[in-house]
Amino acid sequence: MPQHNIVSLNSIISGYAQHGKGSEALLLFNQMIRVKMVPTSITFIALLSACAHTGQVEEGRRYFNRMINEFGIEPEAEHFSCMIDLLSRAGKLGEAKRLIETMPFTPGMAAWATLLGACRKHGKMELAEIAANELLQLEPTNATPYVVLANMYTDFGKWEDVARVRKLMRDRGIKKLPGCSWLELHNRVHVFVAEDNSHPMMKEIHDYLDWMVLKIKHAGYVPDLRFALVKGDETGEGEKETRLRHHSEKLAVAFGLLSTTDGAPIVVMKNLRICGDCHNAMKYISQISCRKITVRDANRFHCFERGNCSCGDYW
Repeated sequence: MPQHNIVSLNSIISGYAQHGKGSEALLLFNQMIRVKMVPTSITFIALLSACAHTGQVEEGRRYFNRMINEFGIEPEAEHFSCMIDLLSRAGKLGEAKRLIETMPFTPGMAAWATLLGACRKHGKMELAEIAANELLQLEPTNATPYVVLANMYTDFGKWEDVARVRKLMRDRGIKKLPGCSWLELHNRVHVFVAEDNSHPMMKEIHDYLDWMVLKIKHAGYVPDLRFALVKGDETGEGEKETRLRHHSEKLAVAFGLLSTTDGAPIVVMKNLRICGDCHNAMKYISQISCRKITVRDANRFHCFERGNCSCGDYW
């Protein structure tokens, strides 16, 4: 562009935030200020998002205060949502809850859902139950709080609570949104769902994944059986590992690797958040296959290359 404007720079800062490039986002903001460009409320949403995605809690606090005191911008609901996200991701869940309860806006679904997701990540069962109950009061038919609670009860081995939550879902006619992943190849979209064998290349995909998992295990990968989400005494470790291998994002990536030339990048989309085991496996797969693998889940881009992810494992 012959000359930048606030719209273009806000877009770039937001892009940096989504890709986990927090330092670049903050550097660009400082360059804006040096050339006397006036930031907007959208600028600070992008900045706070960048801080949230990279764990820069104190920087986020500082920019939130600068927005008010230096630039005279009154925080809106979106700014508070970013701060709740920032604190929740960093494990400061009590502080995030207090902010939800004291901010000058009625907490919506996004605030409580952010806190609930962070409770799952940090293993805070009691606070998760509070957040889930708040979500259910706002939207009783939303499957998210039921699913997260059931998964957390699974993590803690509370099988009676798992059964209770699942019964509630059945009684209320609430169905979990199935995770699916897809990629486009030769102008055709290929869709994969866990444990779905309808794709014509599924046998080759399963065989390839069996081979790839052996390779990445030798490189240090350890399957995280918590994400198999089955009762511990109902199936053995072998069955749990098989279920992990058949997660939709692994199926899609395996198909992409089988169907493209060496060195070609793989881009996969997913309708839900990528699971922790798949995220770890993708890092090893990118290293073994010497490919760049991008997974765009419901929250952000994960760009895997040479054994690392662009999110810095902070997601």
